[in-house]
Amino acid sequence: MAGGGGGGGGGVGKVKAGSRPPWVGLAAAVWVQVAAGSAYVFPLYSHAIKEALGYNQKALTMLGVANDVGENVGLVPGVLANRLPPWLILLIGSACALLGFGTLWLAVTKTLVMPYWVPSDLQRLGMSFIGVCDHWKVIAEVGMNTIFVGTFSITKYIDNLCIALCIGTNSSAWLGTAALVTNMRNFPLSRGTVAGLIKGYVAVSAAVYTETFNGMLQNSPTNLLLLLALGIPTACVLVMYFVRPCTPSLDEDNAAEHSHFMFTQISSVVLGVYLMVATILGDTLKLSDAITYLLFGIMILLLLSPLAIPIKMTIYPNKPKREKTSTLALSYSTDSLSGPDQENSEPLLGGTSTFVTGANDSDEATDVDLLLAEGEGAVNLKKKRGPRRGDDFTFREALVKADFWLLFIVYFCGVGTGVTVLNNLAQVGMAVGADDTTILLCLFGFCNFVGRILGGSVSEYFVRSRMLPRPFWMMCTQIIMVITFLLFATGLHSLIYVSTTFLGICYGVQFAVMIPTVSELFGLKDFGLMYNFMLLVNPLGAFFFSALLAGYIYDKEAAKQQPGVLEPSTCLGPDCFRLTFYVCAIVCCCGTLVSVVFIARIKPVYQMLYASGSFRHPRSQQLH
Repeated sequence: MAGGGGGGGGGVGKVKAGSRPPWVGLAAAVWVQVAAGSAYVFPLYSHAIKEALGYNQKALTMLGVANDVGENVGLVPGVLANRLPPWLILLIGSACALLGFGTLWLAVTKTLVMPYWVPSDLQRLGMSFIGVCDHWKVIAEVGMNTIFVGTFSITKYIDNLCIALCIGTNSSAWLGTAALVTNMRNFPLSRGTVAGLIKGYVAVSAAVYTETFNGMLQNSPTNLLLLLALGIPTACVLVMYFVRPCTPSLDEDNAAEHSHFMFTQISSVVLGVYLMVATILGDTLKLSDAITYLLFGIMILLLLSPLAIPIKMTIYPNKPKREKTSTLALSYSTDSLSGPDQENSEPLLGGTSTFVTGANDSDEATDVDLLLAEGEGAVNLKKKRGPRRGDDFTFREALVKADFWLLFIVYFCGVGTGVTVLNNLAQVGMAVGADDTTILLCLFGFCNFVGRILGGSVSEYFVRSRMLPRPFWMMCTQIIMVITFLLFATGLHSLIYVSTTFLGICYGVQFAVMIPTVSELFGLKDFGLMYNFMLLVNPLGAFFFSALLAGYIYDKEAAKQQPGVLEPSTCLGPDCFRLTFYVCAIVCCCGTLVSVVFIARIKPVYQMLYASGSFRHPRSQQLH
């Protein structure tokens, strides 16, 4: 049976039957997500671009913006994910990586030369003149003409690499969309756990690339760019057959499935701890080549550990509990039949109702749930146009819902402020006198990973056992973030590591909770597009809080400390970021208040969806 092939009808892929294929797909998604972390390694080769092409810091900052935009703007793959099979989404992402990073490699190695990205002497002169005019505010007709010429030529060669870098890092959006939405569909009753796992591996991908860069590539930026250009497509081609829609697991009482998820979570945590220790050892000690290769081999084995589950299922197969799941399986099989020539075809992001039909509750119990929800304002039994929360929404239908924008605001307050600290963590560490900012970055990355794992699994447990809305954990972590930002604002060296730890965990929880919340409230029909729309929070937060706020305050304080320097680049002391941290704390306070309103609105919906202890799709009445 062809697993990843697309049918003739646009976004149609054949559904793979059996209990083993979803776990093979999850293991394959691990490698896809590790490859999708290419945007995190920009600091490893940015200096090589600066040296090879003669860029100044402002030009390099433009490339950094392109790096963030490419990673987070995934609206196109979000739209196409509902029309194309997963293997084709992965193939497009591979092509983006090959084209984008391949172009960067050609530029850095100077395999291709003028006139595409290397500035000529005239362009260098124009750049210098722009810098002078920007400082002294010279306004003259000749000067303005020179600025125009210089800006045009500089923008031309910078834009070439900005576009290339944006295309390369945009591969992350394509790969992440294919891996996430496919596995969310394959494990519809464990959405939080799956989201935390898959996005958790993205969080450790930076450490995986760093370990490879320091060990196997011997700190060579050009080799790293070549690895990104060739390695990402190779990895995707090898695993894209296995990342495909499968018959979903619908037995919520399956103890074996719970143990499989527990094993995968434990192995991912072991990988995260190992990478943090290996990074610190490599940064503080001089390791021999033999030890370096050994550490790299152990990392590969840990990345392969999720394959132990399908291997175990092959050696020790379990007999299916037909009596318990026959109704659900029959429902799925009936809905998935679209005709005599397409008997095993399903779209990548088909409707939730095709496989989540409920727990076979009686009509009377469902009516009671609906009446209770109506009494609390969650639903209205009057007939209206459009779906209710919990049904499958189109993207346009979700955009006009207040809950969609409340979730966007809550996520923006948490992640937008968190990414500000992440982008400036090295400068924050230097400002308070931290000896090695690499350890700070490693600590934040590991805690971000832990937060994603915990956010997915803990929210999954409480939503099943207590019907507690997942955004409750976004509210709790934003309260902690308020305290954390105030700790950062003190500027005490002794608190920098503790603050970084708490912030990394809270940042990861925000991400892991947002994903299943979107799928539960608005369904899986246009989940890929909605999920990628939420990711716009990252570049928006970086622009408002990092570029406009933190950058301005940092430069202003640096100018105070070095009044005689034309463009001071270093600021020391707590005042460099104190006001920024105060603003971030206020924003998180606002996010906490908005989350209280949001939780109150969706609590009856979660009580309806999880009344039986597991996710069930509501009846198809037109409710709002």
